[in-house]
Amino acid sequence: MANPFDDDEMTGRAGEAVADEQEPRAGRHSAASDAGSEAASDAGADPVAALQQEKAALQDRLLRLAAEFENYRKRVDRDRRDQADAAVAGAIEEVLPIIDNLERALEAPAGSNPDVYRKGVELIHQQMVDLLRKRGVTPLKSVGTEFDPNVHQAVAHEVSGSHREGEVMEEFRRGYKLGDRLLRPAMVKVAKA
Repeated sequence: MANPFDDDEMTGRAGEAVADEQEPRAGRHSAASDAGSEAASDAGADPVAALQQEKAALQDRLLRLAAEFENYRKRVDRDRRDQADAAVAGAIEEVLPIIDNLERALEAPAGSNPDVYRKGVELIHQQMVDLLRKRGVTPLKSVGTEFDPNVHQAVAHEVSGSHREGEVMEEFRRGYKLGDRLLRPAMVKVAKA
């Protein structure tokens, strides 16, 4: 009969228990831990060598993951730049016909009828306004509204009996929004009481 306290038998049972515990988790082990486990079994009785091999495998894995992440970050940055460049190129392509029309207007002789020349400039202006509207840009309506520091930039104040306190009396430069985002505040004159 075998002695229940025999070292060889206890070591065998403990090894089986450890192996049983590790089998369900074996599918979750990474290549680095498998390499470390193989190193531990190869090293046999030298646990320090096994831990050093496992450490080296984990360091290698960490370096590979860091390199993969760096490559991913560079690819995302490159894609973002490409998208921004494509958006800018698209907007510029839409502006080029307007510039062409302005150049034609500048080359045309003014002649004796300035109304015809003005009509051409108005058409070019309307073409630009239509392009901005198509892109979602809308002008701010300022004159007659209450001064709002979120969308107006007050550059002058004037005492006025015909306007209420804080009313925008005059617009020096139009403001624009892109959707809900302010692109440029309107430069205005505000009434004082």
